[in-house]
Amino acid sequence: MTTSRALLLAHGSGGGIESNYGPIKGALTSGGRRVVGFDLPGTGGAPRAGEPLGLDALADGLVAEADAAGVERFAISGYSLGSTIAVRAAVRHPERVTALVLTAPFAYADHALRQTSLLWRDLADSGQHTSVARLLVPLAFSPAMLDPMTPEVVEGVVRLTGESIPEGTPEHADLVARADIRADLPRVAVPTLVISTTEDRLVAPALHRAVAAGIAGARLTELATGHAPFAESPAVWGKLITEFLTEVEPA
Repeated sequence: MTTSRALLLAHGSGGGIESNYGPIKGALTSGGRRVVGFDLPGTGGAPRAGEPLGLDALADGLVAEADAAGVERFAISGYSLGSTIAVRAAVRHPERVTALVLTAPFAYADHALRQTSLLWRDLADSGQHTSVARLLVPLAFSPAMLDPMTPEVVEGVVRLTGESIPEGTPEHADLVARADIRADLPRVAVPTLVISTTEDRLVAPALHRAVAAGIAGARLTELATGHAPFAESPAVWGKLITEFLTEVEPA
């Protein structure tokens, strides 16, 4: 297996590696860093799961992507639900993980996130993709991004969002409602950066801060976007990730 610098990517619910990380993949590969993506079941060509998703299996699947790529040790960048998977992977495979970057993370779903996720799950499961988009667009994007748009432009965003919903979204959203890694946080023993998207109306910034507080020595930084930094401020988001990794990665 290779020992060069490597980064595994874990995306969010209802997303994919290309949709969530595509805008910053060029930045992430700077300096010769190898980047390996892990698509959740039912997105990015991965087959849809026939049963509810489990964090342990997904964490092991993430590490299996590194094995398939011939990567022995790696950092993990997790976004939203991908952050819970990243933390579980770091706890289950501590000898493999060198650092974590967790963007818009949550250790568990508070009441607001849980109820939103259950509605998200049910709408997606019944094929109401436009309704899913109408639910998520106002929550995923900050007022600074949405408010200057005309109603026609917002309708276009809703349409494109509805058309891009992966078939595995019901299982992803169901896991958001169930996931709980609060007991894992004190067991994380690698350098960790938590990026709090401060205008986030889907995963509240208080949940981001709680993740940072639960991991010993974790660094907390703020990014003034909604829940979709890849759409609102990809250059700054990519820079935060790469600068942290360059600082903490072994030579």
